[in-house]
Amino acid sequence: MVSTKNRPRSEFIVGLFLVVMILAAYWQLPTHNFLVFDDDGYITRNTHVHEGFTRESIAWAFSITDVAYWHPLTWLSHMLDYQLFGLKSGMHHLMNLFLHIANSLLLFFVLKRMTGSLWKSAFVAAMFALHPLNVESVAWASERKSVLSTLFWMLTMLTYASYTERPCFSRYLLIFFVFALGLMAKPMLVTLPFVLLLLDYWPLCRFTPTQSGIDRNLKTHKSINRGFQRSLALRLVLEKIPLLALSAVTVYLWSISVQRLDIVVSTVSVPMKLRIYNALITYVSYIKKMIWPHNLVVFYPYPEALPGWQIAGAGLLLLCISALVLFVVKRKPYLAVGWLWYIGTLVPTMGFLQAGLWPAMADRFTYLTLIGLFIIIAWGVPEIIAKMRYGRIVLIVSATIVLSAFMICTWLQVRHWQNGVTLFTHNINVTANNSLAHNELGNALVQQGELDEAVLHYSKALQTDPNYTNAHNNLGYAFFRQGNYKDAIYHYNEALRINPKYAKAHNNLGTALLSQGNYKDAIYHYYEALRIDPNYAGAYYNLGKIFANHGKTEKAINFYIKALDLNPEMTQALYNLSWITATHKNQKFRNGIKAIELAEKLCEITQYNQALALDALAAAYAEAGKFDSAVLTAQKALKLALVYGPKELALGIKRRLQLYQAGRPYHQAQPEMDSIEPGENES
Repeated sequence: MVSTKNRPRSEFIVGLFLVVMILAAYWQLPTHNFLVFDDDGYITRNTHVHEGFTRESIAWAFSITDVAYWHPLTWLSHMLDYQLFGLKSGMHHLMNLFLHIANSLLLFFVLKRMTGSLWKSAFVAAMFALHPLNVESVAWASERKSVLSTLFWMLTMLTYASYTERPCFSRYLLIFFVFALGLMAKPMLVTLPFVLLLLDYWPLCRFTPTQSGIDRNLKTHKSINRGFQRSLALRLVLEKIPLLALSAVTVYLWSISVQRLDIVVSTVSVPMKLRIYNALITYVSYIKKMIWPHNLVVFYPYPEALPGWQIAGAGLLLLCISALVLFVVKRKPYLAVGWLWYIGTLVPTMGFLQAGLWPAMADRFTYLTLIGLFIIIAWGVPEIIAKMRYGRIVLIVSATIVLSAFMICTWLQVRHWQNGVTLFTHNINVTANNSLAHNELGNALVQQGELDEAVLHYSKALQTDPNYTNAHNNLGYAFFRQGNYKDAIYHYNEALRINPKYAKAHNNLGTALLSQGNYKDAIYHYYEALRIDPNYAGAYYNLGKIFANHGKTEKAINFYIKALDLNPEMTQALYNLSWITATHKNQKFRNGIKAIELAEKLCEITQYNQALALDALAAAYAEAGKFDSAVLTAQKALKLALVYGPKELALGIKRRLQLYQAGRPYHQAQPEMDSIEPGENES
């Protein structure tokens, strides 16, 4: 037995062990890329996040956004990352990893403080730290909400432990505050007040009068003792009411946000009976994956039907386990607490209320919930093995083997998260008829320029689900990139046939029609996209480009400005608007100072490493009369254009450089010196 004097040293060793093991299992994570799947909306293409900490961006974070459900603290954490690291994906992943380390350490120290058991608490924390089911929450940059909210879950438990040792209003207020922060990171924490009640029963034993400051002599008066127990139970429940009120407010905000996003899945699409049956099977499936973490993927498709024997078997098993733990609750309270922790914390993820792309199950849903099962194992297995000969040795060897196996599995699982291609290729290899995985693999392949492979996977997605609107739109985009406008238009029309309110498909169809010279219909579809989604920056940009090409410069400028109001980082709009204000023949539209402002922002986004952006900045400097700066900038642009092309751009920059050296702005150039046509259509 470890002496009290050596306890701090033992705790330090356990903490160091957890940190080293987590780093060993996740060491490859900083080399991973962002995904197209959710990471674009949360990080890479979210202009509010890219603003960093400003009054406007903070106000946006606390509002009901048009991107995801209400979780302002998560948005603020992404803003902080971007302000510190920009779009360096490795650093964003490292922040997730550091939060996971903090969660593992806090879990250990909280359980140790509540139970007094060093090694059992250490085993629970190690299982949590190294289990492969938790890889998704750590390795997916967009899942910051899971690791961040869990940090506040653990801190709430820590402050609650402090409160129960010496209850007072200030300590309760701290619990309330930390819990509120957790709810602002992810609504899944709504079940925490119920877990605190479970902890009141065990290990805190606050339901027992003798453990709650009541006279020990009451133990001999059974009827009086029962009365005190009932009053204690009522007091402990009432103690959680303010926390439950916070949970209710969070559920309300979540409900408002998903309704505004129009992503609520109706019971017509997925019947409630199917949701209940799937929930029963999922409870058992998570237990199986905890024991044997095999074939873990990012998306498990929702079933159309479930075998009756699976439903009955899962329901019977859950009923039997629940009856057993309640039967022995007084002798082995940790069984009931661990089991009810598992059952209760999974309720928000069981799909009774669904929104968006709701999966049959998800590894990330177990990040907090499996702690309950880990507690059962940590306290239950030693009781069984203690009766065996050499039980202590068996226990140490078994724990070492299990944790080593999980660490290896976690290391292997982290590899799949390297990028979208590796992730969804694995997903397809493991699951059958997974249209979403094929579609997302297609998106990842498009990002890498592998258009032929992308077309193949979009087509497979449509074979599984012919009414998959996103796959039709994405297949149309891939065909468009290949120059196959006929098939692109067909699939855009198919997407609109299935969903006439699909703004992106209207925009993309407009671009495809424009490529065939059909300006009238292209303009119609761009306006349709804006009618459906008035905040569609790409459609504003495309209208601006059409009007600019038809000489309607004033209308074009207005549309470019609207596009930039909605997406200040839209490089095409920045380029086109800066070029107009720097080079237009009509003095009415030229403004050298404004052109410099726009072009400098464009160059910042492109890291002063793009010839077209530097060309625009040089023209802006010349219009403002800063010819020395114009010459230096044009020379840098020319060097890049000569290396990366196209040749037409290099030739144009060379001619404009001669103008600037002669002290003349671009609008004084001869017509044959015009630049290549600026900007691409936004799809």
